[in-house]
Amino acid sequence: MSGFDEATRAVRVDENTYDVHLDPGYAVGGPLNGGYLLAVLLRAVVDASPHEHPVTTSAQFLRVAPPGPARVRLEPLKSGKTVTMTRATLLQDDVPLIETLVTTATLNDVVPDWSDGPAAAIPPIEECLRLPVPDPSSGMTLSERTELAFDPPTVGWLDGRPTGRPEVRAYFRLTESKEPDPYVLAMAVDCLPPVIFSAGARGWAPTVDLTWHLRALPAPGWLTLLGSGRLIGDGWFDEEVEVWDSAGRLVAQSRQLARVGRG
Repeated sequence: MSGFDEATRAVRVDENTYDVHLDPGYAVGGPLNGGYLLAVLLRAVVDASPHEHPVTTSAQFLRVAPPGPARVRLEPLKSGKTVTMTRATLLQDDVPLIETLVTTATLNDVVPDWSDGPAAAIPPIEECLRLPVPDPSSGMTLSERTELAFDPPTVGWLDGRPTGRPEVRAYFRLTESKEPDPYVLAMAVDCLPPVIFSAGARGWAPTVDLTWHLRALPAPGWLTLLGSGRLIGDGWFDEEVEVWDSAGRLVAQSRQLARVGRG
């Protein structure tokens, strides 16, 4: 079992209840990464489902989740030959932190009937940039578990040269020797710096709603993450992320609504 597998493990208590432990190694300045929390929750959902893969997840983030013991509560809604639908809640001390609706199915590793290309181009990985290593006191422990190599213009905000557009593009993988799977994809769709940084904003930008779709099972190797936004206004912004695998296939898509960074 990899470190990520252990950090997202869900232990069955009964048919609708799972115990989990939220790992402090996946924090972003204090709060735990939302994609990591979804991966934890999805472990429980898939374990209880007759189907193998979480093909679509819609999540409402109610409260910040601190590290420590937690519980996933499941409410089966419908189950058939091809899909199962479940309401799943992540709780600590009986207080809901995340509410989700999850549809599971079983995907086959087949050639798609049709596929569009990436929404944007990204240079070869050797021409991309790594961000500076965060100070240990920053609480950015997620950076120790993940590796990101950025398209240089999309991190121009680091030295005061944002592009003025909500965008970010990067290659992604775990620092440990684990190949991507659906649970890694759940975290990957929420692992980029907020796209609003490139538009000139800074600070923590909390996610309110995130929906993501698993489109195919990823090939081994680096993932390519393409993030963009369509509208910033009244203290809100949206963020869309495409995830492409090393074989050039679209393997995940997400859209989230978040508050403009503050602080």
